[in-house]
Amino acid sequence: MTKKTVFPYIPNSVPEIQKEMLDYVGAKDVMDLYEEIPESLRYAGDLKLPDPIRDEAGIKRHMERILAKNANCITYDNFKGAGCAQHYVPAVCDEITSRGELLTCYGAETWADHGKYQIFFEYQSLMAELLEMDFLTVPCHCGGQATATALCMSNRINGRKKVLLPKNMTPQNLCLVRNYLHSVQKESALEIIMVDYDSATGQVDMKDLKEKLDQDVAAVFIENPNYLGIIESNGDEIGRLAKENGAEFIVYADPISLGVMEAPANYGATIAVGELHSVGLHLQCGGGQGGYIASLDDMKYIQEFKELVDGVTDTVVPGEVGYTVVLAERTHYAMREKGKEFTGTQNNLWMAPVAVYLSLMGPQGMEEVGNTIMTNSKYAAKKIASVPGLSIKFAAPFFKEFVVDFNRTGKTVAEINKELLSYEIFGGVDLSEDFPEMGQCALYCATELTTKSAMDRLAIALEEITARR
Repeated sequence: MTKKTVFPYIPNSVPEIQKEMLDYVGAKDVMDLYEEIPESLRYAGDLKLPDPIRDEAGIKRHMERILAKNANCITYDNFKGAGCAQHYVPAVCDEITSRGELLTCYGAETWADHGKYQIFFEYQSLMAELLEMDFLTVPCHCGGQATATALCMSNRINGRKKVLLPKNMTPQNLCLVRNYLHSVQKESALEIIMVDYDSATGQVDMKDLKEKLDQDVAAVFIENPNYLGIIESNGDEIGRLAKENGAEFIVYADPISLGVMEAPANYGATIAVGELHSVGLHLQCGGGQGGYIASLDDMKYIQEFKELVDGVTDTVVPGEVGYTVVLAERTHYAMREKGKEFTGTQNNLWMAPVAVYLSLMGPQGMEEVGNTIMTNSKYAAKKIASVPGLSIKFAAPFFKEFVVDFNRTGKTVAEINKELLSYEIFGGVDLSEDFPEMGQCALYCATELTTKSAMDRLAIALEEITARR
């Protein structure tokens, strides 16, 4: 973009306004503001951008034409999950979230509207009740960030340097954890030790866990259900082993599963983490995600949280309560460079739809949606397994997601997924790159939105595709 080009939808692109701003700060050119960026990283020349569309209706028409080319989860049957699945979002969640006082340019923060503190507090209270935990912060960026921070917390709590992670954990979260532990801990980076999974069940290999768990381990981490959808039925034993060795037990739990699965605290979790997208958030091309971290009411944990926390207290007016940030001195907002971890802008906007969703559902609603998901995923797995040459990979119970084995078809998952598009179906996530030991397997997902007719169509399509040589 040249300085002479004016885009009405880009603020301050008028040359006269730009010059006035540059003169005020003593800069001759816009690029003077980026003098710290090496020349080798700068693009030489101007971007070859088309002429600007100057009217709002024209921009809207242009964008709609581009978006109309997309195949999406409305027009196609979707069986992809892998940590971010398609769930129903009640209309009232969007109605509340889109209110002007919430949908702001700065993450729905409370700085100019203290009434938001109550929304934040109610979100924390509802999530804590769902998890059977006592203490919860505002959301961080995603479930992977929550996992990384929880592992750092465990190191600060017990001073140990090793963390045990399952080999079948969410690959994206594992990448984030590796990067974060290295960058935050720096010279005292934590040692990540991967624990095998049982090839028959998909659950944590208890023998391998026991061999690797010792007095130097800061935390034992599991996902329940795990990335492959498998329910870890040995959670209570894993928690007991972690406690006996003085390690923290961190459980990554999908909130929408907790109407039918036991809450992490009830089988020994000292810290619970996870992703919020399943309870009131839309799929948004990488957005619509937020991570939660929760613990029991114990100051050794509470003091190690890096995010802000909203609390409630009595005021000088009888019967009146006030909402405010509590224990802010433990964060970098008070400690600055001496803070334990940095806390930037969080996903505060998502507290409103999550709170609305949980309020609407209540305990019975959460149980009903959990049962619906289990029923649908079980039906989908049964229909797929009835196709000649296909089978379900693991024997253990699963929730929402399951692994389909295509090794006997003579086709790759990539080939099958490409052919499924002609049936207007998004097939499962190809696992061959992240889990090469499985060969040609795919992770399929069925939620409360997955219809019986869609699952029947999938089975028919797979049978036709695999029958072709």
